[in-house]
Amino acid sequence: MQKAYKLRNRLLAGAVIALLLAAAPAPAHAASKEIIELQTQVQQLLDMVQRIQSTLDTRFGVLQNLAQQTADNATQMTAAVNALEKNIAAQNDATSGKLDTSSGQVQALNDSVDELKARIAKLDKSIQDLQAQLQSAQNPSPAGLPGAVSPGSSPLAGPSMGGNQAPPLKETLQAGLRDYNAAKYDVAAGEFQDVIHYYPLDDMAGTAQFYLGEIAFHQVRYEDAVKAYNAVLEGFPGNAKAPAAQLRKGLALLKLDKKQDAITEFRLLIKRHPRTPEAAQAHTKLAALTTKNTER
Repeated sequence: MQKAYKLRNRLLAGAVIALLLAAAPAPAHAASKEIIELQTQVQQLLDMVQRIQSTLDTRFGVLQNLAQQTADNATQMTAAVNALEKNIAAQNDATSGKLDTSSGQVQALNDSVDELKARIAKLDKSIQDLQAQLQSAQNPSPAGLPGAVSPGSSPLAGPSMGGNQAPPLKETLQAGLRDYNAAKYDVAAGEFQDVIHYYPLDDMAGTAQFYLGEIAFHQVRYEDAVKAYNAVLEGFPGNAKAPAAQLRKGLALLKLDKKQDAITEFRLLIKRHPRTPEAAQAHTKLAALTTKNTER
């Protein structure tokens, strides 16, 4: 393109010079055939310049049109790519939401099955206790011996405490929690044990069992703490304290230098209750234990 413009400029310069020479006064003897031929050549040069100019203008217009089309195509392509990215992001979000929902439903189903198993186990134990009481009633022991049934009393009568009615459930549990928070561990332990003794099938018994484990943990009786936490996990898997019981069991096992058992408990906690604060703490503990093992 630049070469064509240079050529056009040179031709125009030559034509102008030729016109000036033709217009200059010449001797009478110079008005000859050479001047006429020169004028003809100048006219041909001017015609050639005009044709080049026309060709350049046409090609420049074509190039401008192509550039505009390319820019329009690039804009359309950018818009299409942006729309595709938005669709992919929306599909990923929808898929992630469905996976989270499915995971939550499966977890809820597993928890329901565990709770049902625990309730069946407690029901079986209650039936066995009733059968033992019936057998004791049918074969009363001699008066004065343990297990003797006093005249007029029924072995199936409701729970009593020294001839009195069982203590109120909620009030007894709340009293235990108050004494526990006040570090009156012996008093609190008695109140929690009353809840478990008189209301063994109630979910609050699982909560009381958890706090018995906490009392044992604070008193550095880690073996007893593990047993108490196990009672929560096995007898009350659907209790709100179940994740905390599994975490605390793992911590008690660490205190007993049973690191592999503790790791197993932490992993089981993450599997059963993945979206709980206790699971997050279990992740942290696992990372620390893994780092220590790697360094060794």
